[in-house]
Amino acid sequence: MSYSSIGKLQRVPLREVWRHEAYDFTQWLQENIDILNDSLDLNLVTAEREQAAGSFSIDLVAEDEDGTTYVIENQLEKSNHDHLGKLITYLTARSARGGIWIVSEPRPEHVAAMAWLNESPSADFYLVKVEAVRIGDSPAAPLLTMIVGPSAEAKEAGRAKGELAERYDIRKRWWTALVALPGAKLHAHITPGTYSWIGTSSGIRGLSLNYVANQYECGAELYIDRGKDSEEENKRIFDHLQASQAQIDQAISPPVSWQRLDSRRACRIRITLPGGYRSPEEEWPFIQEKMVEAMNELEQALRPVLKTLTMGQ
Repeated sequence: MSYSSIGKLQRVPLREVWRHEAYDFTQWLQENIDILNDSLDLNLVTAEREQAAGSFSIDLVAEDEDGTTYVIENQLEKSNHDHLGKLITYLTARSARGGIWIVSEPRPEHVAAMAWLNESPSADFYLVKVEAVRIGDSPAAPLLTMIVGPSAEAKEAGRAKGELAERYDIRKRWWTALVALPGAKLHAHITPGTYSWIGTSSGIRGLSLNYVANQYECGAELYIDRGKDSEEENKRIFDHLQASQAQIDQAISPPVSWQRLDSRRACRIRITLPGGYRSPEEEWPFIQEKMVEAMNELEQALRPVLKTLTMGQ
């Protein structure tokens, strides 16, 4: 076989094939929905044009063999915000399972937006590039390429992000409630955040008094960390305080955990209590009162020993 007999694929301007988006391309797609199926690995069996969505009209509403609904928005030009908004509006108006956006040139920002939308567990989004091609003098043929589609990985990423956002929200409510307690004067000036701890200075550089909370445990601690290249100094401070461990432990009601953390830079002296931000909210006041009591006992027990530190603080 001579290689000279191999034809060259040529792009054809879309408007030479489909002069009008609604009257030509949409009608053609309705009659050739199997071509879209092949590109997206779907099994759409019906497609109806100009379906109502409130006062708007949807290009195509399709269903697969299970009766699952997909809305299709066509755009024979560069993707734009207007059509993205229409796709989302139509999908929600029809309570559709998926939205398919067919464009001639997907902009990078819309590719990213559709990928982000696919993190939603409630809908699938497809961004499809449409081209027309021919070889030699052959009739023009459609070429549909999926640019963005749903995936298990995207749904899992969305679920993880949702859980993280929910965790941030509940932790902020947890800290807001705690710093508002009358006994939490040491931390009353702290703006509640979303992390698993809030802290204030003990009055000595690098030594902070922290409240900590995870899902089912919480507590109070002195955290010792003077920053970069401070490991030896942190250990010396910890050892100095631990020399008074018996005196400190005796002044505190709950058990105290002395954690030198030899494999890490920092050290801590921690009181751990049962209950955390995943505990029933009606139990929060009781749990947080115990946290405040522990923090106040820890601070008072440490105060005289901290005054004896002579390491340049």
